[in-house]
Amino acid sequence: MTDQVMDRPGGTLDSEVLDLASRIFDMARSGNAATLAAYLDAGAPVNLTNSNGDTLVMLAAYYGHESTVAALIARGADVNRHNNRGQTPLAGAVFKNETTIMEMLLGADADPLAGSPSALETARFFSMEQLTRQLLPHIRWRRLNLSAVRHSDSRSAFLGTSLSTASFRRKSMT
Repeated sequence: MTDQVMDRPGGTLDSEVLDLASRIFDMARSGNAATLAAYLDAGAPVNLTNSNGDTLVMLAAYYGHESTVAALIARGADVNRHNNRGQTPLAGAVFKNETTIMEMLLGADADPLAGSPSALETARFFSMEQLTRQLLPHIRWRRLNLSAVRHSDSRSAFLGTSLSTASFRRKSMT
């Protein structure tokens, strides 16, 4: 796997930048959470992506590094970002049977149905019944929340105002 990073199509990066990016990807792969966090805090992008589309959180999740995943989530890593193969960090954690990392990603709102194959499809394909059961409540929760958001959005559109404004008006009238 190569870790070539481009900040714009057709752009070129000097060898020092490529070397730094390669080291940052290695930190995610090897679980060097403290050093990686220091680079991120100094301005390295938390959603840095290699030529395969793998993000730092994808690599840390796949290689089973809980503290690194936690550091990346705490700094705003996109837990639903797909790589070039359509895989997500959650599907990688399921594939590797990393249940703690799965729960961390799900707690950060990772979508069990995102990607191809999705985390749920991966669990079912490999007959991981326990992991499938672990994912199902999160899928139900996401559907309920999505349904509630759609309902509140349609009601807001109908009323011509935001729900927070409508709630404020109701409270001030009583």
